[in-house]
Amino acid sequence: MLSSRLRLAAASAERLVQNTHVGTYEDTIRNLRINDQTRVIYQGFTGGVATKNAQDTIAYGTKVVGGVTKDPRANTHLDLPLFGSMKKAAEELRPDVSAVFVRGSLAAEAIIDAIKAEVPLIVSVAEHVPIHDMLRVHEVLRTQSKSRLVGPNCPGIIAPEQCRVGIMPYKQYTRGCVGIVSKSGTLSYEAVGSTSRAGLGQSLVVGMGGDMIPGTTLADALKLFFEHDETKGIIVIGEIGGEAELEAADLIQNYRKNTSKPKPIIAMVAGQTSPQDKIMGHAGAIYRAGVDPTAREKAAALQKAGAVVVPHPGVMGSIMEKLLASYQSGNFEYMKQPKKTGSIDVEAMIKKDRLGIYD
Repeated sequence: MLSSRLRLAAASAERLVQNTHVGTYEDTIRNLRINDQTRVIYQGFTGGVATKNAQDTIAYGTKVVGGVTKDPRANTHLDLPLFGSMKKAAEELRPDVSAVFVRGSLAAEAIIDAIKAEVPLIVSVAEHVPIHDMLRVHEVLRTQSKSRLVGPNCPGIIAPEQCRVGIMPYKQYTRGCVGIVSKSGTLSYEAVGSTSRAGLGQSLVVGMGGDMIPGTTLADALKLFFEHDETKGIIVIGEIGGEAELEAADLIQNYRKNTSKPKPIIAMVAGQTSPQDKIMGHAGAIYRAGVDPTAREKAAALQKAGAVVVPHPGVMGSIMEKLLASYQSGNFEYMKQPKKTGSIDVEAMIKKDRLGIYD
């Protein structure tokens, strides 16, 4: 059941956006473009987790400009402005991103407050956000074209060495040319480690999260990466549950068909040996027999669309290095047919190069 407070907040947000709405939610995909000038605020700023995260994020070089907390006892926190309402904070600080650091039961209300304040990008990392709350959030999101949500239940988004919003272990990230979008936070970290070791680095990494109703999907991030100048190669990591990977496959197929020099794309789908009807870590990571496509079916769709499907994140860096060399030389032979990876000796690559989780 939705709380009366959340219903009121959502209704208020819907009235506001209906009066000002022009465009669609898809128009907000561009808001994922963060950089060293991106202004970040925190919701739930004075909480212990938010405070530690903000300290690390500031030390990383992100431009954190203040935060919001209910009933503040001071005007500042970490020597930054502190406000009692999102509306006031947005008016005074003009943030580009809000990092939502409140528990799951309060996340939807905080997200809707940020939407009402027209913050361009909202990142919610909390787990256990009630699904009915997220349904209400999506009703509001789909009626406006100002705010984009990443999450919930995600590691966040990072432009390495420029801006970090979330909980990812940022020290292994290096600025570079590979765009990564992943359902799984842990597997995205493995892809980051692999591409960093290969000397490629990352242009932007989006953790879409593992819940059933994410604010940003694999396809949304792909649409950005296709047009993102800093991104030369793309990695897509999916898993069991839902059909986001099939949507991504359709998008990749159309992109390759209509683009003379498409960027190389690597894909992986986790959970090929998972049992049916059992949640595997994420709320959305569940294979329901007869309802959901299997991990193998998803991987096959991505390969048919033209992505190079790999069995392990540790090989992504070395394979992307080869694909980019071909791409940059103008040799697009590898793009004509989906590259088969069944002959890849992953264990040998791991042993030789000390890749992935075997480090």
